Amino acid sequence: MNKKSVRRILRERALQVLYAYELNGEGLEALINGLLSDLSVQTDIDFARELIEKTIINRKELDEKIKEKVANWEMDRIALIDRILLRIGICELLYFPDIPPKVTINEIIEIAKDFSTSNSNKFINGILDAILSDLKESGKLNKSGRGLIDQSLTKSSKKNESIDDQES
Repeated sequence: MNKKSVRRILRERALQVLYAYELNGEGLEALINGLLSDLSVQTDIDFARELIEKTIINRKELDEKIKEKVANWEMDRIALIDRILLRIGICELLYFPDIPPKVTINEIIEIAKDFSTSNSNKFINGILDAILSDLKESGKLNKSGRGLIDQSLTKSSKKNESIDDQES
């Protein structure tokens, strides 16, 4: 069995905090402190806390993006774990410029396999892929650095640039 990455464990902890917070509606700080108490590396604690806080702060926007992709479904019909995983995934796509989109989507799918139903990973993958496509098309995908931008986009835009250069 593969050993889980630190980031996967941190995402799972974020899921657990957000799930408990969704059910209770209060005590966020106590939940965060409790579920992150065994972590000793400050950057790990910071990442998990930032992921949790940005997911909560931007919940309405994240839910709107989900609603756009499940137009014929009520949000209440989506399993709570799946809704939270979608929020986490969209949050990373939008607000974590240093995490490649493929990494985000793969991580969320793997977590869904462990924490949700047998079909959830396919459902989540479809929605996150559609949202990623929308972000790319609209130019709202804020990713930078080596390996963070989809190579196919880079290659096709370089081809277009060289064609433009030849035409000039």
